[in-house]
Amino acid sequence: MASALSPPRVPKHKGALPSHYYESFLEKKGPHDQDYKKFWAGLQGCTLYFYNSNRDSQHVEKLVLGASVKFTHEVPWESSGDPGIYFGLFLRNQLIKFKVESLESREMWKGFILTVVELRVPSNLTLLPGHLYMMAEALAKEEARRALELPSCFLKVSRLDAQLLLERYPDCGNLLLRPSGDGGDDVSVTTLQTFNGTSVVRHYKVKREGPKYVIDVEEPFSCASLDSVVNYFVSHTNNALVPFLLEEDYEKVLGHVEADKENGESVWVASSTPAAPSPGPTLALGGPKKLPPLPITPVASQDRSPPLLNQDENYMIPFGDNPAANYMNGDVPPPSRLVPKPRTLAEVQAKPLKPPVAPKPEPKVLNSALAKKLAVGSMQTLFPTTAPKLADLTAELEEKLQRRQALEH
Repeated sequence: MASALSPPRVPKHKGALPSHYYESFLEKKGPHDQDYKKFWAGLQGCTLYFYNSNRDSQHVEKLVLGASVKFTHEVPWESSGDPGIYFGLFLRNQLIKFKVESLESREMWKGFILTVVELRVPSNLTLLPGHLYMMAEALAKEEARRALELPSCFLKVSRLDAQLLLERYPDCGNLLLRPSGDGGDDVSVTTLQTFNGTSVVRHYKVKREGPKYVIDVEEPFSCASLDSVVNYFVSHTNNALVPFLLEEDYEKVLGHVEADKENGESVWVASSTPAAPSPGPTLALGGPKKLPPLPITPVASQDRSPPLLNQDENYMIPFGDNPAANYMNGDVPPPSRLVPKPRTLAEVQAKPLKPPVAPKPEPKVLNSALAKKLAVGSMQTLFPTTAPKLADLTAELEEKLQRRQALEH
């Protein structure tokens, strides 16, 4: 018999692999990492994405590049004898270390990173013409992308709010783009620098003229995008201006404000982490106690039920092997099957009587006189109150038996 056909397997849908300007294996070590970790890395826009493998579509880490980068080629002291090639990247006063397998891979990473950050193909690297052509293609894609996107340092804030942000968060940058107060598509650039211990704030106007942005300075400069405007201010100030990037930090410890009982001042108190609940409920030290066991009251002797009597003591043992006879009086039971009247409860509790041990029956039939005496004696012993009546009954039955035997002979 043919087996049932199983339904066809539907291939599991996988996300399309992301497109990058450049991608390869790259080992990364952050400022808080103990050792290098190997990733499949890809550069898209001004962001480095890190994946566990080259078949994954979802990144596990990412690194946003700033408006300016600085490389270092110092080899770490612990890498003596290691054939790997190292280079470092300074971002927002932090050093990110990388390790690659060859000198060519290092030059490729440096070239593509400089291309997307500075929007120009670097000329001071050891690269082949094919590599330079790949970077020129990446540059064209990046310029087209930036023409449609706003830079990260563009915030929709007022002139005063922009100044307050730069003063309050000096570590996040000192250059900020915002909408112009005149309205329209024009933008403004706000900068903050420290001169002789004094904060100096400057505002610059950028006009929108068709598809381009014109920086209104002594010698107006035209830019294709707002990112180009940012790069102009950074490059013409020897990287003294840094684009403002407000990092969103999240607290790890829950706390609350509490008044000090001694001086009444408010203090910040960190809440303690509650302990994990145990699998089963536990009773506190002062919890409910166990109930004492209930006392067992013995039952009075008069409330007890009478003991069961041995079944052998309630029946007569037949004497002799006489054949069963057909009695004329059908209401009278035969002698061997007489059931005694049960004794009263008071008699049983007062003194239980033991049945007499009857002699073993002889193989021959006993004479009628001896059987009569034994039967009468046994009845009187077991049932003294009913002995006379049973004796008369036995005598009458014996007499009928003798007459019946006489008629048969």
